[in-house]
Amino acid sequence: MSQQRKYALPLQVGCRQCLIVLAAWLLLGGVIIAQDLPSAPSRPGLSLPSPNVLPTKVTFPGSPGVANNAVTPAGGLGGEPYNAGSSSISNSSDAPSDVHRVTLEEAQQMATGASNPLVRLGQLQVDIARQHRLGVQAQYFPNIGGQLENMHFNKNTGPVLTFDRLGAVIPVDIIGKNQTAFNFSAVQPVTPLFAIHQLVKIARADENIARSKAGMPVEEIASKVEKNYFDLLVAQKELISTEADARKTNSKWLTASSASAPRISAEQETDMIGVEKAVVVSRSKVEELTSSLNEMIGLPEGTRLELVPPEPLVENLSLSEATAAAVTANPEVVEAEQTAVKAHAGSTLSKMTYFPSVAIVGGYTNQNALKIILPQDFSYIGFIATYTVFDFGKREHGVKEASAQAEAADLAVQLTKAKAAAGVKSSYLELDRSRQLVQLARRMVSATQVVQASYKSDDPDVESAQAKMEADMFRTELEYRQAYARLKSLIGEK
Repeated sequence: MSQQRKYALPLQVGCRQCLIVLAAWLLLGGVIIAQDLPSAPSRPGLSLPSPNVLPTKVTFPGSPGVANNAVTPAGGLGGEPYNAGSSSISNSSDAPSDVHRVTLEEAQQMATGASNPLVRLGQLQVDIARQHRLGVQAQYFPNIGGQLENMHFNKNTGPVLTFDRLGAVIPVDIIGKNQTAFNFSAVQPVTPLFAIHQLVKIARADENIARSKAGMPVEEIASKVEKNYFDLLVAQKELISTEADARKTNSKWLTASSASAPRISAEQETDMIGVEKAVVVSRSKVEELTSSLNEMIGLPEGTRLELVPPEPLVENLSLSEATAAAVTANPEVVEAEQTAVKAHAGSTLSKMTYFPSVAIVGGYTNQNALKIILPQDFSYIGFIATYTVFDFGKREHGVKEASAQAEAADLAVQLTKAKAAAGVKSSYLELDRSRQLVQLARRMVSATQVVQASYKSDDPDVESAQAKMEADMFRTELEYRQAYARLKSLIGEK
């Protein structure tokens, strides 16, 4: 009997210990399962736990102005789609119905439509210059006009012819008391045609200048949209990174609280407030950039945007090609060359002041005002010539002034071409540097995608690193595109 008691006591102690361990595991499992349940979205951002409660898992509600998910483009780096873990969307059908999906090209087209005041202003300036040039060209043709006159006098207008020796007074009706006259005439300039030719040159030069500058407002608007678009892509990636960092911080303190007493330390409170502040700042930046882009492309305020990362930029412009194009198509060079054309035309015009002005005149008249002197209806043709004999040196000084202006304009063309060539070289070197940086960033993102495939897709460390890499890639892509746009503006490409 005593021997049975000897073996029963350790058995009872062992069972009691197993029950305690099992209860502890059940309690810990319930706590862990509770962490995976979604918390009620009472307010955005992180919530500090109470002193006597274990911190729960944080959820981040979506920003009101932008879709929570990033976008997988049709083609990514090296033919592979961009991959942001759980934040990618494969196609537009997966997007929520209240999210507006837009590409960079669509955004630029929406912002640079004909309804934009700056675009319309450029078109009007070209049309104004064109209409002025057509008006000057019309002076080649004769001026055709007509004149109708109908008058009634209350007294006889003819003089009285008196013969004193004969004592006779005879009224002579030279100008009729009631008179009607109609004159139809045509005046064709002859020598002024040479001056009109120079005026047409000046008007056409102004039109060419207006055309070269017409695309500048469109390019400026498209550049602003592109910058805002990429800034928003970067902000979205930074928001994903900060949210992943916040989940990592929360998980760290959750593990620490499970292994020790459920209380908040000063270090834990500092970390939680820091990650909450980072999330709030990132979300606010996304909302601000979304609102700005909505205003640019004409979408209603508060529209959530789903941005499609654009295809990588590909360009194969060489320095020699860019320099050759800059000295011929650069807007500043075009303006300088057309200004020189205007100056030489003005010099030729100043020399024509020495020529007489001759015009051919012809017409038809029907009248009864001068019935005695002129027939009732008749036709006529002739010419009119005018010439200034002496003007105290005005023409001479005008010719010298115009010649000096033409020489100065030629020098300005040379200086402008040299400036354009130097600007192209500097811009091309900047483009080459940006090209190398963006290629490096793309390789780094591709490498992180390979690394990410070896880890869990919901790993906060991997998700944060991936988002930061993609944000840096979008920054370098924006710098690359802006450098290319500046080079294209220097060589006159639209």
